[in-house]
Amino acid sequence: MIRIGVIGYGYWGPNLVRNFAELGRARLAAVADLDPKKLDLVARRFPAVKTTTNYQDLLSDPEIDAIAVATPVNTHFELGMAALKAGKHVWLEKPMTETSLQARKLVDEADKRKLILHVDHTFIYTGAVKKMKELVKDGELGKMLYYDSTRVNLGLFQRDVSVISDLAVHDFSILDHLLGEQPNAVSAGGINHFPGTPENLAYITLFYDSGAIGHVNCSWLAPVKVRTVLVGGAKKMFVYDDLQPSEKLKVYDKGVSFTDDPAQIYQMRVGYRTGDMWAPKLDEAEALRVEGEHFLDCIETGKPSMTDGRLGLRVIEVLEAATSSMKARGETIHLRQEKAL
Repeated sequence: MIRIGVIGYGYWGPNLVRNFAELGRARLAAVADLDPKKLDLVARRFPAVKTTTNYQDLLSDPEIDAIAVATPVNTHFELGMAALKAGKHVWLEKPMTETSLQARKLVDEADKRKLILHVDHTFIYTGAVKKMKELVKDGELGKMLYYDSTRVNLGLFQRDVSVISDLAVHDFSILDHLLGEQPNAVSAGGINHFPGTPENLAYITLFYDSGAIGHVNCSWLAPVKVRTVLVGGAKKMFVYDDLQPSEKLKVYDKGVSFTDDPAQIYQMRVGYRTGDMWAPKLDEAEALRVEGEHFLDCIETGKPSMTDGRLGLRVIEVLEAATSSMKARGETIHLRQEKAL
């Protein structure tokens, strides 16, 4: 049985602890946090789990096989590297690290030690994104033309990362997963309305060699919470609304066609196709539970995670480019290309 230790019991840590504790193939061995009051909560709910204020206790425990890190992003590199050097498989919260240089070092260290380095891009494991990937792979969408996301709400304001790192990072990982390619250029505009805090509103545009274009609107200043993604293809179109209790994904048989045929051009150069809409059946399992099972599979088989360190690195590179563009008021930033797997 795989024994897992969790470092950090703040915002996301409780979700990880709950899921790891309920996985039948794993055992939640220990939880570390600097706040004794949070550890008291762990002890009351999971009395068999060890608690400590010193994360080194988890690294030095020879019975712990994997470490999940759910702490502020500025600690991810130090904790992730320490866990890898201690011979532990690693689960890192998103964003993976502060910089792509740090991310690349973690990838290299995991490769050298033949350890699993997994990044918690949870949306990849949702039923809706899994179904979209399936439909794209089967050719149902056709060539992807655009991806348009609105990911806004009121708060939660963070002091260590911008709204791009908090919200747009989800779309960067989904785009990487669906398209299988990195953007060749990124342009972004954003603003910080409150002195001393990171940008709270941003608009990001991503350009791809395939001709696809991605656009992400993210904000902590919206009066309502919206989580809607539109995906347009040459054959069909998707609407993904994560806040819908059912029918989160809808597939529309709609599109346009163009003709240069002289015999038809006098009638209409552009043709519009309107067909059926259908809502495919989705896997209703909790995404984090699916992800946890996948992490265990990777440890047992040695196969790379679907959201491994390399995907995490690619997301960080896009994040850095978007941040640089935002600081330069929308200047286009070109990226080095690395094919997604």
